Amino acid sequence: MLIDHRTGDDAGVFRLDDKTALVQTVDFFTPVVDDPEAFGAIAAANALSDVYAMGGRPLSALSIAAFPETDFPAEWAAAIVRGGAIKLAEAGCALLGGHSVRDPEIKFGYAITGLIDPQRILTNAGGRGGEILVLTKPLGTGVIATALKAGKAPEESVTAATDSMSRLNRDAAAAALRHGVTAATDITGFGLVGHASAVARQSRLTLEIRASDLPLLPRAGDLALRFQPAGLKANRRQFEPEVEYRVDPGDEMKALLYDPQTSGGLFLLLPEAEASALLAELPEARTVGRALARSHRQVVIV
Repeated sequence: MLIDHRTGDDAGVFRLDDKTALVQTVDFFTPVVDDPEAFGAIAAANALSDVYAMGGRPLSALSIAAFPETDFPAEWAAAIVRGGAIKLAEAGCALLGGHSVRDPEIKFGYAITGLIDPQRILTNAGGRGGEILVLTKPLGTGVIATALKAGKAPEESVTAATDSMSRLNRDAAAAALRHGVTAATDITGFGLVGHASAVARQSRLTLEIRASDLPLLPRAGDLALRFQPAGLKANRRQFEPEVEYRVDPGDEMKALLYDPQTSGGLFLLLPEAEASALLAELPEARTVGRALARSHRQVVIV
């Protein structure tokens, strides 16, 4: 039986019996870093993230690759595949095969199958008023990747973004299940506000986000006005009408609220009594706001 828990996302759940369900997801994209092995690792971490965001355990993967026919060294393709395979192995996810095609533009990613308990699925819809909002990774991968393509990204930003995008959301998902998280999503292409809006809408809440507490990658604020990806501008057009600014967070932070993330962190809602214990397990995570009773806006920036 198909269980629709992630409306608008690229993952679905199929119940096998009362105790077991399959999570299936697919994700692939063009390079966001110059190093081919790092790109493969990021593609794997990104594809795995949907399974973790739902509280599942990745089981198997099929690779999806598009590589140019000319001016593309074979060792680059090997490095991309190797980087992805290493990250899948770290996740305990078996690579069963895949498919490749010739294409002028490099693309790489995976279709992932995972297992999940149907009674413990983390969704967008379970949040409650008064709960704490937690973000487990810093923002800024979109503007940094755009600056890198222009040859203007500082080395410290690229290094930090690569490390963040390559990091699995496995530990954050496990901590979420242990500490009573009621709603969860991963922050990817729709940016923080886009994904927060989905949680607010499906949980029938307003989410109050403290802009000053949002964790950022190094120099992301400096790059945010000069190197905005097209997805950031599209996100802002789509989601800003549902946002109320009770303070002016500044133009840089306003941009980063909508920055599309690659392999971003988890965005979690959980009871205040559990927040300290969860944060103790996840040193990079930060509390960034609170869930409120639904008002006239889905997201409020304070």
